[in-house]
Amino acid sequence: MQFDRKDYSNDTLLHLYHHLLKPRMIEEKMLILLRQGKVSKWFSGIGQEAISVGSTLALEPDEYILPLHRNLGVFTGRDVPMGRLFGQWQGKTTGFTKGRDRSFHFGTNEHHIVGMISHLGPQLAVAGGIALADVLDEKPRVTVTYSGDGGASEGDFHEALNVAAVWQLPVIFIIENNGYGLSTPSNEQFRFRYFVDKGPAYGMEAVQVDGNNVLEVYDTVKRLAEDLRQNPRPVLLEALTFRMRGHEEASGTKYVPQELFTEWAAKDPVENYEKWLLQEGILDEEARMRYRETIKREIEEGLKEADAAPVPTPDAARELADMYASVEPSALSLALRANGSDVKDEEVSDKEGDENEHQNENLSAKPDALGSKTEKRYIDAISDGLRQSMERYPELVLMGQDIAEYGGVFKITDGFVAQFGKGRVRNTPLCESAIVGAGLGLSIRGKKAMVEMQFADFVTCGFNQIINNLAKSHYRWGQNADVVVRMPTGAGSAAGPFHSQSNEAWFTHTPGLKVVFPSNPVDAKGLLCAALADPNPVLFFEHKLLYRSLSGPVPDAYYTTPIGKAALAREGHELSIVTYGAGVHWALALAEELNLDCDVLDLRTLLPWDEQAVRRTVEKTGRLILLHEDTMIGGLGGEIGAWVAENCFRSLDAPIVRVASLDTAVPFAPTLEQDFLPRQRLREAVEKMRSY
Repeated sequence: MQFDRKDYSNDTLLHLYHHLLKPRMIEEKMLILLRQGKVSKWFSGIGQEAISVGSTLALEPDEYILPLHRNLGVFTGRDVPMGRLFGQWQGKTTGFTKGRDRSFHFGTNEHHIVGMISHLGPQLAVAGGIALADVLDEKPRVTVTYSGDGGASEGDFHEALNVAAVWQLPVIFIIENNGYGLSTPSNEQFRFRYFVDKGPAYGMEAVQVDGNNVLEVYDTVKRLAEDLRQNPRPVLLEALTFRMRGHEEASGTKYVPQELFTEWAAKDPVENYEKWLLQEGILDEEARMRYRETIKREIEEGLKEADAAPVPTPDAARELADMYASVEPSALSLALRANGSDVKDEEVSDKEGDENEHQNENLSAKPDALGSKTEKRYIDAISDGLRQSMERYPELVLMGQDIAEYGGVFKITDGFVAQFGKGRVRNTPLCESAIVGAGLGLSIRGKKAMVEMQFADFVTCGFNQIINNLAKSHYRWGQNADVVVRMPTGAGSAAGPFHSQSNEAWFTHTPGLKVVFPSNPVDAKGLLCAALADPNPVLFFEHKLLYRSLSGPVPDAYYTTPIGKAALAREGHELSIVTYGAGVHWALALAEELNLDCDVLDLRTLLPWDEQAVRRTVEKTGRLILLHEDTMIGGLGGEIGAWVAENCFRSLDAPIVRVASLDTAVPFAPTLEQDFLPRQRLREAVEKMRSY
């Protein structure tokens, strides 16, 4: 193996050696601990250390790195404390995830590292979001992210590279080409020979390095990073290497021909670099032993610290609380003031703890407190809230297909480019996963993101990012995902199975998300403003049929409506209809037609839904109908019905009734679609309950 020192000083070369040796020695210790049962799992990077170490040391300390399983050198290269690393691997409270996740499935903003999730590909898009934030802030920084050759087969790889190329984001995508995806050899993963062949297809530079040569990796990444800081653009960097142990220790290596081990053992990155340093007189035997003793002592001290740390003590309240980032009091105070309450920020925390305070406030109930109003359609109220939030939060970035000059397919962002510029109002490729992931990356750099799904149905293409990245990020390592995903939803316009689904229940099952579904213009604006103010990921559903068919007086000023609070749309005593979205209007119309003395409770927020408001209406009327446009099986009505049966059974005077759409896909023909929707079945349910 040839090493070209160029103009690097002896100190730099020895600095590389120290950091190359450290992960190797830690790994050797970890393999012993694994056999002793002191750690449960280990993904070995032995033989690949030069990639992590060389690339990490080539960057500035404030530039983010997004590593994978075998990138221990990233963490040691950023001087992450040894005791915390061992605590993380042992599942101790001192670990970065408090025992909630393992291995390198964590991040640390202090060290500018964002760890992976098991799905491998999503972090590539997150890197793009971090780089986008730097571009918008005009910060000359680069971001480095890693993919294995197996993970590069995932759609996230394509989407992330495509978006980075289109937006010219300063990301170095390092592909660790070690010949295998777990046990599957490269010739069964892809038909090309080298990943550098992919670069030109994305319109980006592609560079190949010897991944076992730490000096070559360091010099290449350093050179690229210096260039990208001044001329932002993505680069694909392929590092040729080999995995000397199994995908993880339990999987073994029997599937690998022995001759490959013989060939690559001769290319060992640590042994060869050390041998070269000794030959050049840069390192002597005494110094070599001193480095090893220093690292060994650091490892033992870190282990001692981790061994002494406590294991997590179960605390349900703490676990539940950590699913979400806390909402700043100022956001709630705006909501309270908008509802006519004279409250100071320091008083808000007291009001948040009072379950009965402001439980059912409807902004439209106190018109004088909100100042001037203008008659607005549902769609215009959403646009107004989005525009005022853009004015209020200069860090807010909008992303979606056709949302810039075209204004979106529903024209909600029409005129936004002229006011806010294309930097903040961004057309995206058809890459839902990459764009949602970029939203998390923006959050890591302290920005806010709004992602518009052209139709709620298309969210399936970004499902993994929402469910496994956005929703779990704060719980896993304390990083909030300040992302709102807007979802035009619902049937009634004969748009067929792929533009009409009510898919909110997919997300109400996922802790860490908030799910909002306004039924009227005043709530649409207030709840959207609240969602954009909230530091947590919010799925914001907007019924397409209400966009231009529903109008009402909406306050001109900025305001927020509390997330998690239901509102009574109609009051009565005969029975209760609990619903949301278009269901509110179906219930109100039927109540008016039948002169029905009923409560119509508009949930407004579906996660978390307002348990106390439901309890009050059930205790008042004793009869409950749960109505939603979503299909019956697995719908939110089943969850609420079960909760009522468990908690309000003695208040019930009749069986709980659910009314929902048919358990089919949404049909195209108008006659079939009307039969699919639950309006007629709602009438039947009400008449049956009145006579019970």
